[in-house]
Amino acid sequence: MTWLRSPDAHDDKRSMGVLGVVTGSARYPGAAVLGVEAAWRTGIGYVRLWAPRRVQDLVLARRPETVCHALDEAPSGVDAWLLGSGQDARERDPALRSLLLEALGGAAPCVVDAGALDLVAGHAGPTVVTPHDGELARLLGVDRDALGDRAAAALRAAATLDAVVVAKGAPTLVAAPDGTTASVDARTHRLATAGTGDVLGGVLGALVAANAGAAADPAALASISADGVRLHGEAAALAAAGDRPITALDVAEHLPQAIAERLRQR
Repeated sequence: MTWLRSPDAHDDKRSMGVLGVVTGSARYPGAAVLGVEAAWRTGIGYVRLWAPRRVQDLVLARRPETVCHALDEAPSGVDAWLLGSGQDARERDPALRSLLLEALGGAAPCVVDAGALDLVAGHAGPTVVTPHDGELARLLGVDRDALGDRAAAALRAAATLDAVVVAKGAPTLVAAPDGTTASVDARTHRLATAGTGDVLGGVLGALVAANAGAAADPAALASISADGVRLHGEAAALAAAGDRPITALDVAEHLPQAIAERLRQR
């Protein structure tokens, strides 16, 4: 099953999903560029970014259709959130903390990465977290060396947080609070390059926003997440054809081809 869909004559930009994005920082502005790029290329109808001015400027230079907001503007009017990519909790200012907590405390589904993972325990709506192994260990309060079996650790985190856990790695594991798991093998190990996790966040955010009603069901949210991981891998494989070295932006740019191929197979 794929959670992708093509628009029809009754769709408009809002019916195709509105994704709110709170990512990037002065230190890591590129994370917002990559996540927003990936969301647009996954077929989202509308992206709204809350970020510092420098981050906004870089995103707009790449994707001028993005609607930008200052961090102190009230969050509203979105179907789902992408939070935390390219942020460091140790450098978080009060305005960003308030915004992240407000998003997590609302009913809209959230995809939570990197610098917002420490706040996820307070989430109210359906939530996906996307830790690498070090972040997964921190979520569980253990040393990385003590993480043990990755699948078991992902399941513990899913149960503890009442969230879907996308444990990034080879393979990537998708664990749901009901105890179910899916394992997604990497289509190419060329994904082992900086920024591909930010692209994955944009893909997941777009799919969750486009299917926000279904995402209220944890089983459906886990299925959406696994579908996003597979799509991300398919785009990477297209980018790396012939064993070409790739960058994260290459993965985002191949998402439309991966989507078109997926939809033709339905």
